[in-house]
Amino acid sequence: MIPQYSSALLISDIHLTPSMPLTAQRFFDFCEKDAPKVQAVFILGDLFEYWVGDDAASNSPFQQEVLHALANLSTKTKTYYIHGNRDFLIGSAFLKKTGMALLADPSCVEIADKKYVLCHGDALCTADVGYQIFRGIVRKPWIQKLFLNMPLHWRRSIANHLRSNSHTQYQVEANKSPLNNQMRTNVTLEACAALVRGQSVDQLIHGHTHLPAHHKEQLGEQTWQRWVLSDWDLDHPERTTPRASALSIDSQGVRYLDLIKA
Repeated sequence: MIPQYSSALLISDIHLTPSMPLTAQRFFDFCEKDAPKVQAVFILGDLFEYWVGDDAASNSPFQQEVLHALANLSTKTKTYYIHGNRDFLIGSAFLKKTGMALLADPSCVEIADKKYVLCHGDALCTADVGYQIFRGIVRKPWIQKLFLNMPLHWRRSIANHLRSNSHTQYQVEANKSPLNNQMRTNVTLEACAALVRGQSVDQLIHGHTHLPAHHKEQLGEQTWQRWVLSDWDLDHPERTTPRASALSIDSQGVRYLDLIKA
């Protein structure tokens, strides 16, 4: 039976890290003040900037602070988590301590008597062939087991190296051809159509692309609606407009909540 609730808040791509204290504080405030007002909270991946294993959390005061905020939230409202592309190694130990329930990517839920399919969104970016190959490799259980058995400092070094390479490659492609790069790294119409058709729903919610918007889409005779969640960033005003929002669903409908002004 799929989860059913009368109200919910959905967030993703918080990218929590000690180097972004304003963003982190807004997340802590969200857990304490905003989230307990609804029946369920869904975090659709990339809660952390990166995750190299549950054992790393015990050595990080910052991650312990996040753990306690989530554990406190879970005592007040049901909290769900879907793995993102940066923290897909979050495991059962961390989930158990936080009280969050893990959802498969994708998953169907029912909120205010309507069904939605939820996912992180990276699997829908099928035009980025190189990334999809990489994703298929790192999601293999034996690869993950091999990585998690490495010393912690090796894992952190590898994660930082991959993040640096990814950022550099993105900037090169964006400077070379901004439009083509955005099309390559965005979700494709065909992938979205296949997902909603396979789940027998016509409402899709995802994160990952950092392009928040409500879309009414069609492919052939198939139609559906798609909501994209915002990433959060309150720490880099010199590079981008501060962002922090949630998608609210209840009997009044679906709407974006600006958590900066809230």
